[in-house]
Amino acid sequence: MDFFTNAVLAVMTAGPLAAMLGSTLLGVLIGALPGLNPVMAIALLLPLTYSMDPLVALAMVAGIYNGSMYGGAIPAILLRIPGTPASIATTFDGFPMADRGEASKALKIACWSSAIGGIASALALMTIGPVLARVTLFFGPAEYFWIAMFGMASVGVMVGSDPVKGVMAAALGLLIGTMGIDSLSGQARFTFGQTWLLGGLDLIVVLVGLYALPPVLQLAEKCDLKGLSASELKLAGVPFAPGEIRRLVPTWLRSSLVGIAVGILPGAGGNIAAFLSYNAAKNASDDPDSFGKGNPQGVAAAECGNNADNAASMIPALTLGIPGNVVAALVLSALMIHGLQPGPQLFHQNPVLVGGFMIEMLLTSVLIFLVGGAAATRVFAQIQRLPGVLLVPAILVLMCVGVYVINGRPVDLWVMLAAGTAGYFLEKLNVPLAPIILGMILGPMAEQSVRRALLLSRGDPLELLTRPISATLAIATLGMILWPLVKAFRRRRG
Repeated sequence: MDFFTNAVLAVMTAGPLAAMLGSTLLGVLIGALPGLNPVMAIALLLPLTYSMDPLVALAMVAGIYNGSMYGGAIPAILLRIPGTPASIATTFDGFPMADRGEASKALKIACWSSAIGGIASALALMTIGPVLARVTLFFGPAEYFWIAMFGMASVGVMVGSDPVKGVMAAALGLLIGTMGIDSLSGQARFTFGQTWLLGGLDLIVVLVGLYALPPVLQLAEKCDLKGLSASELKLAGVPFAPGEIRRLVPTWLRSSLVGIAVGILPGAGGNIAAFLSYNAAKNASDDPDSFGKGNPQGVAAAECGNNADNAASMIPALTLGIPGNVVAALVLSALMIHGLQPGPQLFHQNPVLVGGFMIEMLLTSVLIFLVGGAAATRVFAQIQRLPGVLLVPAILVLMCVGVYVINGRPVDLWVMLAAGTAGYFLEKLNVPLAPIILGMILGPMAEQSVRRALLLSRGDPLELLTRPISATLAIATLGMILWPLVKAFRRRRG
């Protein structure tokens, strides 16, 4: 209990509290703007956190993450435009409710469902995370190697529609991660005679380019010269029928469990959690035909499910160093910015920081109840009236300033531009970007671990398979790689 008591005392100070409130409001605003997303916002935020206290920086990440996941429901309900990929399922019943004049009710349900899912997810992180961290104390270099390989294999295979493209993206990230000085031999690799490449490509610069620039280019493609008129928002209040809220409770419980389970799986993501929760609610309903026609349970299931994924995706990230989704990868980057190494030792070396972040994920979910009410939602809904031509240059300026202040090198701007351009065309080719970042993060960990394991065993490769945990992880990695082939074989036979 001292673990969380000290963390609570650290979080309940002016800096983290102000950061949580401000970033949650900012997150809702970001989610409410079609074309913007939490990944891009956090990627832009990371360069600005260098001089911040780690707890304040993580509070901002937690607020933007939870706030934007709810904010994405606003355009999904009002305009049938998902504010985030995870809010696609919200459009199924949210927009029909708005179309018949129940937009205010749908937004309230989305707000409550998002908060409940986020709270359940944070509680799962606080209970499961420390237990899993204690188990990983038994891990050695061989186990860490297979953890890294399993993480890259799982994200490469599960993210996107084509496992081959996912694995290729992970291999690309692995290659980029080898650039710079070899930590064991001291030799320069893939630097091409450039001294600025001796430290490798800066992870944050590549992150900002890959995740912030493509959405901006896509927004510029639309060339939106005017926003919405006030009459198109349809925000008239509609009262709840007796017992209507009580009937949502089973949906909230079911969707929370589904979202937490999906969040723990590396590479799944909030969009998968939302669809699975939506389908579970539809299958459990006495009137499944009403789904897709404005059933409030559809909105509740989708929003609760995608928010229950949030903190749960941090469980493998904080305990094993394997991000459950892209935002979790950004959180790992935020920790590394402040000199902290993600993984099981993080719980023992920095317990207050880890516990504080867990509490911040919980409190920012609670804040959605307060800042995501009907009045605030009306305010944030007005933001959608801004034309896209005003947003594009503003975001580009923020990107350039944020990247330049990291190292003070103009060359980083060119790296960001190259990464962003590559990311833009890779998305056009349906190549997932998450495995690239994961390869950059886990690649050095895998390389160093396997070389340490071989040094300890005097070059015997069987050392990687002789321990029970490493053998289990190796089998799991092989199974993850072969799973798409098994599915393809079963489809052919069927």
